[in-house]
Amino acid sequence: MGASITGTDLDDDSDFEESHEINVTPFIDVILVLLIIFMVAAPLSTVDLPIDLPTSTAIPQKKPDKPTYVSIKPDLAVAIGEDLVKRVDLVRTLDSMPDAGKDRYIFLRADRAVPYGELMDVLEILRAGGYSKIKLVALEGAPDSAGSQAAPANSKF
Repeated sequence: MGASITGTDLDDDSDFEESHEINVTPFIDVILVLLIIFMVAAPLSTVDLPIDLPTSTAIPQKKPDKPTYVSIKPDLAVAIGEDLVKRVDLVRTLDSMPDAGKDRYIFLRADRAVPYGELMDVLEILRAGGYSKIKLVALEGAPDSAGSQAAPANSKF
């Protein structure tokens, strides 16, 4: 009725033999694509508001994966990341963010021209909203000549 295949027929087909070697070419392709994606995305994850930060000689600390930056511009406008917000909406906007949590660090950036009282007002708004983990951001390096005259070299923050 039907034709049967014998073992000798299968031995003649050497085209379909199994290969026991690992093919790493697709893995390398995926890694290279991921590398390109991260190289393009890394510069986009920084905050791009033009702020003239003061310098600090403190030892830099490790930043979290997704830092939350609150910036005070020279015209006293407040921004979260690059989005301008009103001061009355600052805490509400922080609470509505996807990674919302009162225990996360808020990185506060203020332009050198911002008066101390304005900086303290924003700090007070954040504190009243329940955000107590606030870090001040400064440029790395030696302080300028005016800053070194105003504060002793061994001062601690």
